[in-house]
Amino acid sequence: MRRLVGGAVYALSAAIGLLAFAYPFFTGGQAQGAGFAAHGQDAPLVTAALVGLALVALLVELQGEALGAKTVAMLGVLVAVASTLRFIEVAVPLPGGFSPIFAPIILAGYVFGSRFGFLMGAFSLLVSGLVTGGVGPWLPYQMFTAGWMGLTAGWLPRPTAAVSRRECAVLAAFGFVWGLLYGVIINLYFWPFAAGPAGQAWTPGLGLRETLARYGAFYLVTSFGWDVMRAVGNGVLIGLLGAPTIRALVRFRRRLYFEVRR
Repeated sequence: MRRLVGGAVYALSAAIGLLAFAYPFFTGGQAQGAGFAAHGQDAPLVTAALVGLALVALLVELQGEALGAKTVAMLGVLVAVASTLRFIEVAVPLPGGFSPIFAPIILAGYVFGSRFGFLMGAFSLLVSGLVTGGVGPWLPYQMFTAGWMGLTAGWLPRPTAAVSRRECAVLAAFGFVWGLLYGVIINLYFWPFAAGPAGQAWTPGLGLRETLARYGAFYLVTSFGWDVMRAVGNGVLIGLLGAPTIRALVRFRRRLYFEVRR
C-alpha cells in the first residue's frame, strides 16, 4: 500500500510538472505575458504544489521504512552539499551554463534510486535558489527539471562498490546528455511568451512539426552554446569524481538499509 501511495505522489508531481510546462501552448501564451516575466502569477502556486507533494513523499517514505529517518537525513546532507556548490557558480564566474550542482544530483539518484533522485534534484534547486537569491518564476521549472534528472539517473543499473571505467563513462555520457536536455526543457517555460523572429517565435495555431522546427531554431541560436558548457562540465566532473563519490555513497547506502533473513 505504501508503495502505491508513494508512486501516486510521484506520478502526480510529474503530471503537474508536465502540465505547468505545456499549458501555455493550449491557452495562447503570448497573450499572458512576455519573456522571462511570464508565469509571475502561477509560479508560486506551482512551487507550493511541488514542495507540498515532495514533503508528502518524504512522509510516505518515513512511514514505510525502519531506517527512513536516516534516509531523509542523508537526503538533507546531500541537498546541503549540492546547495553549497551553487555558491561556486555565484562567487566564481564559470563558463556558459556550467554548474557543479548537477553532478551530485545525478550520482545520488544513481546510487539511491529514482525517488531519492527526484527529491534530491527538486530540493537542491529550491534550497540553492533561496540561499543564492535565485528565486523567480523560473524556480519551480528548474526544480521539476532537476528532479527529473535525478529520477532518470535512478533508472540506470544499480551500482556496486567496485566502480568500473565503463560505469563512469556511461554516467559521464548521461550527465552530458542531461546538460543539454536541462536547457531544452527549461527554455519551454518562457518560449511561448517570447517575442522574436518569425522563424523562432511560437504563435497559437502552429502544427507540431512547425512548432518543433521553430523551437529548434530558437534553441540553437539562443541556448545551445551555453548548454554545451553545462554538458561538458557535467561529463568532466562525473568522469573525475564519479568513482570515489559512488563508492562513498554505496557504503552509506549499505549502512542505511538492511535485510532481515529468515
